[in-house]
This record gives sequence, C-alpha cells and structure tokens, in this order.
Amino acid sequence: MKKLSSAQVNAFNMTTRELSCKLREIVADGSERIEIHNTCGQRYIGTGLGAVQLDIYGTPGNDLGAFMDGAEITVHGNAQDGCGNTMNAGKIIIHGNAGDTLGLSARDGKVFVKGNVGYRTGIHMKEYHAQKPVIIIGGTAQDFFGEYMAGGILVLLGLNLQEGERQKANFIGTGMHGGVIYVRGKVEDFQLGKELGTADLNEEDYDALGKIVNEFASYFGHDAQEILKCKFTKLYPLYLRPYGKLYAY
Repeated sequence: MKKLSSAQVNAFNMTTRELSCKLREIVADGSERIEIHNTCGQRYIGTGLGAVQLDIYGTPGNDLGAFMDGAEITVHGNAQDGCGNTMNAGKIIIHGNAGDTLGLSARDGKVFVKGNVGYRTGIHMKEYHAQKPVIIIGGTAQDFFGEYMAGGILVLLGLNLQEGERQKANFIGTGMHGGVIYVRGKVEDFQLGKELGTADLNEEDYDALGKIVNEFASYFGHDAQEILKCKFTKLYPLYLRPYGKLYAY
C-alpha cells in the first residue's frame, strides 16, 4: 500500500487567509495528507484543495469543506456552522458536535457526525443522477432538519436518547420535495412538516441504510448491528412542488 506524503501545520494565531495559503502551498508541493494543529475558528478549511486528507485538531470555523471536491476531512473535536456547504464530493468525519446548516446545498459526498447538530441540517440538499449526498448524525438535531431538502439521504440516529425518548427536532422536512430521511427511534407526527409521508422501511431501504450505518460505526467505534436493531421510520416527500400554488398565477 502506497504511503501518503504528509505534512503538519501549526495554525496557532494564523488568520483564515494565512492558513488557506499555507495549505495550498503544501498541496502544491505534493503532500497528500496534512495534520492541522491548534485550529481555532479559521474558516473555509478544505476549500479548493482537491483530493487531500486533512486531520484537524481543535475547532475549525464556519464553512469547513465548503465547495469541497474530493478531500477527506477528519475533525478530532467539534465543527461550527455551515460545514460541507455546497460540497460536491469527498467526506467529512466529525468526532464531536456540529453547528447549524450542516450540508447546506450539498450536491454529493458524505458527512458523518458522532454527536449532535444544530438547526437546519441538510437544508437544500440535492442530487443528480449518481450524485447523492449522505449525512448521518449519531446524536440529535435541532429544528428544521431536512428543510427544503431536494435529494440525498439524511439519517438521524439519536444514540444519546433514553429508551422511549423522542427525537428533539420539530418541523422536520418542512418544504421537503426530494430525497429521503431515516429516523431511528421515536418521532411524533406533530414534529414533522406537513409535506412529509411516513413509512416502514422496505428491503431497498434497509440495504442503503445498512451500508451507511456500517461506515458510520467504523469511524466511531459503534456496533452497527445494535444500531440497526432499533425501529427506523422513513420520511419522504408527498409532493414535488409543495409550495407551487403560492407562486403560480
């Protein structure tokens, strides 16, 4: 197996621009794996770097992996808002929590979060032919999970909930008109947007979900089969244009 050429960066006291320029310089010199230490709020890390591996120690700022096109980013801690904004390809693995608007307008790629996420995760996600973004959350989400979702797959596991405790988010899937959401555990009808239908999983669903959960478990040390034993609910859009009548004359 080929060993990747690697480099390290100490981001202490670096501005966003300084860190971005440094990373581009390192990639241009041929490094394929970069460790970034003492990260503290620098934005746009991973943007425009291509298929490089980044290991981030500390807390990256907003728009981590924005417009990302093939990189693999591992965050050994928490991430802030806008992570994976309009990402086109690649993978983001977060070993903590993430903020609001995770995966905003994502077009492809995968995001794995061990902990909880904020508001509007998966908003405006979309897919095109083989391009299908995937986001899986190990903990809970705040309101408007999957808002205006147009494609892709969202998975909400709620592994930190007690038995019988329902998911935290309300207005799930508001305005959703494409894609699918899988929710593990209890979710009530009043928590869902009016545009959603609910169903039990079929064989195709379990096959797709099983692959996603197995990959999630491999990163965070969980037992995939234990996770999959619990009941899941499939949420899907009832309409392709839920607000079409508001704008048609």
